[in-house]
Amino acid sequence: MKEISMCKRVEKQMLGWIAIVVATLNVVWAQERSVTVQWNQKTSLSKTTPTLQVVYNPMLKKGSPIHEGTFQALQAMGADYVRFVPWFPYPQVAVAELKAPTATETFWDFSRIDPIVKDVMEAQRGHSVVMNFSTIPVWMFKTKEKVVYPSNPDEPFWAYNQGTELRDTTLKEVADYYVRLFSWYTKGGFTDELGKFHRSGLHYDFPYWEVLNEPDLEHRMTPQYYTKIYDAVVTALKKIAPATKFVGISVAHETNPEWFEYFLNPKNHQADVPLEGVSYHFYGRPAPDKIELDYYQYSFFDQANAFLDRVRYIENIRKRLAPQTFTQINEIGNILTGHDHQESIPHEYWNLAGAMYAYLYLELTKIGIDVAGESQLVGYPTQFPDVSMMNWTNAKPNARYWVLKLVKDHFGPGDQLVTTRSTVPEVSAQGFITAKAKKLLLINQRNKPVDLKIASLPQGAMLYQVDTSTGDNPPSTMHLSATQVSLKPFSVSVVVWP
Repeated sequence: MKEISMCKRVEKQMLGWIAIVVATLNVVWAQERSVTVQWNQKTSLSKTTPTLQVVYNPMLKKGSPIHEGTFQALQAMGADYVRFVPWFPYPQVAVAELKAPTATETFWDFSRIDPIVKDVMEAQRGHSVVMNFSTIPVWMFKTKEKVVYPSNPDEPFWAYNQGTELRDTTLKEVADYYVRLFSWYTKGGFTDELGKFHRSGLHYDFPYWEVLNEPDLEHRMTPQYYTKIYDAVVTALKKIAPATKFVGISVAHETNPEWFEYFLNPKNHQADVPLEGVSYHFYGRPAPDKIELDYYQYSFFDQANAFLDRVRYIENIRKRLAPQTFTQINEIGNILTGHDHQESIPHEYWNLAGAMYAYLYLELTKIGIDVAGESQLVGYPTQFPDVSMMNWTNAKPNARYWVLKLVKDHFGPGDQLVTTRSTVPEVSAQGFITAKAKKLLLINQRNKPVDLKIASLPQGAMLYQVDTSTGDNPPSTMHLSATQVSLKPFSVSVVVWP
């Protein structure tokens, strides 16, 4: 009997200990799943503008089923530094002089280019554009044979950008091409190679002009050769547009420091060429053998963190060689396979890709990058569908668009960042003191819900969320009556203090 009694006492003690442990763990768990903002501890001042790029493809043409919805979405975004690129796979919309002039004739033709330029400039009225007519006419390059592009302007021709060396070693031919193209849109017209004036009647203001796109890929240029072209083009354009600021390199692979060491060194440029801006790109990709959504979340954010390390390295180069130069990271996105991807994309992917953009925007803000541009407004099967911000089946903006708009509407240059602590590793959190209110950005990097306690959150706060439940719709909104916030998978949320 004594043994039974002893066993019962031990059992009671064990149950008591277990209860204490469980209670303690619950307290710890509750403490760990929280965000604390120290509003009186300022850490840095934001100078980062969230924005996007628009790359031409036939879905942007008038008559496309998504044309109207797309340009309504661009106008509604109201972003500055929108990068516009008429792109090489569609030479008839990217190149204004498709054939070399002869002794008696020139071949300037803007009939297919003007409509898209006018649509972009109209949608961007009141907001700045970074123009990038990146495609040099292929006849200006030394090639083994004549490059023949399709007669159908909507048929993509991925082989247009041939050649690695321009035929004119003085680079005057390419510089004159860009002077005439620039003048068509800003000076009302230009005089061609034979002395004939071509009137456009257009007088747009181009505050920013980017020289070429991904020269490390599109023509396999060296930093040295690209810099010569950059200097030739900028020198010529500065004569007719002294107020325009120029952006250089726009490389696809920021992993090669030689591009930055060479281009950002003023000693490698002509004396009268200013180093005003530098740009480069980043795309997250799935791990080679991991093609399911639940793997994407790890590979995308792991690659994003590795990219951020490279950004810090590049910033050190820039600050050492050209501290006055601004930085635009103007292509940020994810690519699942390639331009010809046609498989169905799970709807959660758009939220994951949006969450990765929001995370990079936040971290680039901490680093001090000037522009964080999401890529791109329109993609669709055969045309990099995984980077689209529009749903090509219904002409509605998708979750990637709504994440950018949420970020852009709430945050920007001049915001004060403050000390913020998230005890949940997969949830990024940052408090901002903006001109209008105190705000908290929350990013759930994982495909699972998370409940968070927001310390010292007053009643009446507003919560705005883009998550897997909002789909192609604007952010959900709600008044918070408690300090608990529920984040759905891949949620990007903004809490606004009353």
